[in-house]
Amino acid sequence: MPIRVTLDRMLVERHLRAREVAARIGITEANLSLLRTGKVKGVRFETLAALCALLQCQPGDLLSWEAEDPPG
Repeated sequence: MPIRVTLDRMLVERHLRAREVAARIGITEANLSLLRTGKVKGVRFETLAALCALLQCQPGDLLSWEAEDPPG
């Protein structure tokens, strides 16, 4: 999928553990793990807003788009 989740980088830059982030934004560690690895089909705006508020960032700091190679 061309959408990449860069949440891990943000956690490292801010010296935060995933467990702490999950507790502070009110989601399970399992759901945060799925989001961190990009194994989700979507993310609630409420969750995205909570992450941005906690990390003091913009949604674009957590997600990026990379073009896929054309088939052939």
